[in-house]
Amino acid sequence: MLSTLFSRTLAALATGLLLAHAALADEAQIRKTIAERFPEWPKVDEVSKTPLAGIYEVRLGTQIFYADETGSYVIEGSLIDTKTRASLTEARINKLTAVDFSQLPLKDAMMWKNGTGARKIAVFADPNCGYCKHFEADLQKIKNVTVYTFLIPILGGDSPQKSEAIWCSKEPAKAWLSWMLDGKTPVRNMGVCSTPMERNLEFARKYRINGTPALFFVDGTRVPGVVPVEKLEQLLASSSAKAASSTNN
Repeated sequence: MLSTLFSRTLAALATGLLLAHAALADEAQIRKTIAERFPEWPKVDEVSKTPLAGIYEVRLGTQIFYADETGSYVIEGSLIDTKTRASLTEARINKLTAVDFSQLPLKDAMMWKNGTGARKIAVFADPNCGYCKHFEADLQKIKNVTVYTFLIPILGGDSPQKSEAIWCSKEPAKAWLSWMLDGKTPVRNMGVCSTPMERNLEFARKYRINGTPALFFVDGTRVPGVVPVEKLEQLLASSSAKAASSTNN
């Protein structure tokens, strides 16, 4: 009995070692092939297995690709879990580009709050973004929240001019809400005014904020796009609880 159990244990260990060795061999081969065939690419930072047999994730900085065991074929796109309909690629990138809320440059954001302002959210938005306007209206229904809005004029047209006019007004947050909620065109104050737009855009490029609105919560949770009010309430509650728990521990 004991000898049989021992033999099975040894067999399991041997199998595990063989699989680990095979994975390392695949990783080395993928790195080698990609370096040879794409010399203009940056160095591969990481190669790891995916839930899909024979397919590996290849990471270059915050860029994600997929490859076969030899690196002979590369796939560009999203890996979707059909059961949950979740994008594993998006989740991975969000983790790689996660932002510590305490490190956000809040001086470069407009701020307004409802109630106590105890719960916090940061939003990256463009003044010409229709989804942002819809989300801004939903935000007005949320109680006890502080909202930090970072202007990133990425949609073209007069987005840069509107962003500058909003930021350079006497009360930027008020001008922002008047435009987003009531369609009142912001009037820029005369005189010299420096804006954080270039810094905001650089931050967006660094953390791959490619669309608006982009939402960031105090526990590090990042959500692209609009979420319903009910979901937003859940995210604010859970993120605040997680952040408080982390602080207490």
